[in-house]
Amino acid sequence: MDIDLLKTFVEVVRTRHFGKAAENLYITQSAVSFRIRQLEQGLGVNLFIRQRNNIQLTAPGERLLPHAQMIITGMQRAKVDVALADNMHKQISLAGTPNIWDAFLQFGITNIVSAMPGVSLVAEVKAQQESTRLLLERTLDLAVLFDPPKVDELVVERICELPIIPVSAFETANSDNFFDNQYVYVDWGTSFSLWHAREFNGHAPPYFRTSTGRIALDLILKCGGSAFIPQLLVEEQLKSGELYHVKDVAHTSRDVFVAYHRDNEQTPLLEKLVTLLTELQIKA
Repeated sequence: MDIDLLKTFVEVVRTRHFGKAAENLYITQSAVSFRIRQLEQGLGVNLFIRQRNNIQLTAPGERLLPHAQMIITGMQRAKVDVALADNMHKQISLAGTPNIWDAFLQFGITNIVSAMPGVSLVAEVKAQQESTRLLLERTLDLAVLFDPPKVDELVVERICELPIIPVSAFETANSDNFFDNQYVYVDWGTSFSLWHAREFNGHAPPYFRTSTGRIALDLILKCGGSAFIPQLLVEEQLKSGELYHVKDVAHTSRDVFVAYHRDNEQTPLLEKLVTLLTELQIKA
């Protein structure tokens, strides 16, 4: 099966628009339509329900999607592995959610690279569910997560705890006005959401919601406001006086986990990587 047909299929699914898919793939819209027809003819099924301004997957299309994503990812990794073969390098693919990168991984990625010479590191941003799927498919080596997957095939280890503290751009912020002056809610995962609902039920709705700590930090620095942010992410702003730790508001923390497949052939390298990630928190 032509990999370009699958790439086109996945892009149409992502954009839900043949024209936008064509722009992203740098081909014409008619070429996108032709590729999708080729794929449908080859499989003997219709993959999309085509309505005006509304493209939806058929049941066969839904079934094809995870297989197409796995084939594309596997092919990409195979190309890198083959390219690295002459230099006898090893490759490890590492993924984290956007918030994991914001709050933790970004502070140690350079140390990890320098501590593992001869290893080619592929670092990606992936959602929780996608990371778990890729680990099971063995197209991803290691995932760093807030919410550990409960899957028997995966090794899951807790590596550290990240304090998440209430901060504000306003020096006068306190427990009485913390949520009433441009409060930004950041989704730090399931356990944080439950804690937040229990501790702060009855307050006014947030001024802004986001799933990314970096967006929240940039917003309150430029426009004012308050948010719960991991301490590692705001240490510089606290020292400079750009932000204030509102100590009379309750704080919490999130455990950070790593996960990898039990049968991964690079387990010794993964264990070294896990050790480096654990040491990152100790140094911080």
